[in-house]
Amino acid sequence: MRRDTRLAYPYVVWMVIFIAVPLLIVAYFAFTDKTGQFTLDNLRQIGEYAPVFLRSLLLAARATVICLVLAFPAAWWLSRLRANHQRIMLMLVMLPMWMNFLLRTYAWMTLLENNGLLNRLFGAMHLFDLVNGINAALNGLFGCSLPTGITYFPMINTSGAVVLGMIYNYLPYMILPLYTIMVKIDNSEIEAAQDLGANTRKILTRVLIPMSMPGISTGITMVFVPSVSTFIISRMLGGGGNMLVGDLIELQFLGNSYNYNLGSAMSLVLMVIVLLCMGVTNTSGGEDGIEGVV
Repeated sequence: MRRDTRLAYPYVVWMVIFIAVPLLIVAYFAFTDKTGQFTLDNLRQIGEYAPVFLRSLLLAARATVICLVLAFPAAWWLSRLRANHQRIMLMLVMLPMWMNFLLRTYAWMTLLENNGLLNRLFGAMHLFDLVNGINAALNGLFGCSLPTGITYFPMINTSGAVVLGMIYNYLPYMILPLYTIMVKIDNSEIEAAQDLGANTRKILTRVLIPMSMPGISTGITMVFVPSVSTFIISRMLGGGGNMLVGDLIELQFLGNSYNYNLGSAMSLVLMVIVLLCMGVTNTSGGEDGIEGVV
């Protein structure tokens, strides 16, 4: 039976307008200067911002690993629930995603600020007095120079706050692909491994993790890609000292520097990095990796 390829025309037009054309525009400005002349200076200047690129990769990788560690047992627990309970719990997992991304990040600012809810709670628990007392005792016994006038714990404007924001916002994207794969794992396979003498560690490393690799690879892609390119989280929770690639690109287009050629070059390099990471995870995920996207 011959398929009617005309049905694909709208998708082809959509890809050309919203994918191919913007990529060509970015590539054009990345390899030209303000006068439209071909140049490689934009790519050479990116070397000056290597620490920002490295920080973005490290923080995104850290958030991805933590999401994987948290999501794996959560997805397994979800997949073993009854069908009606699974639907309820999945709705709770996706519930934060129904709220605006910016509002969720503002909520974490309220929690992590120096005078925020968490520091107020610690103050009500007299935790600062306890820490100050311990530091004073250590200073007296060992001659340390620990601070004794602590009135809050600095949580906002740190790299840890940025990673925390990434984990909170992107954790569902790790849970859902893992759940999609794990729900297909039959309990009889686990029982068979137990009958053959496998302990919990061997069941995890030789049965569950290998069978969950498509979901793991898909989840890593869905968490790492938005984490490495984010700029709202790093700006609101990280302050000026934790600038990521997304912030750097935004400054080139909207900031005082306004160098859209350099910004296009940064976007092009970031896209290459993302494609390489996606290629690595897709090759390790096997042919069924796309199932985790559902």
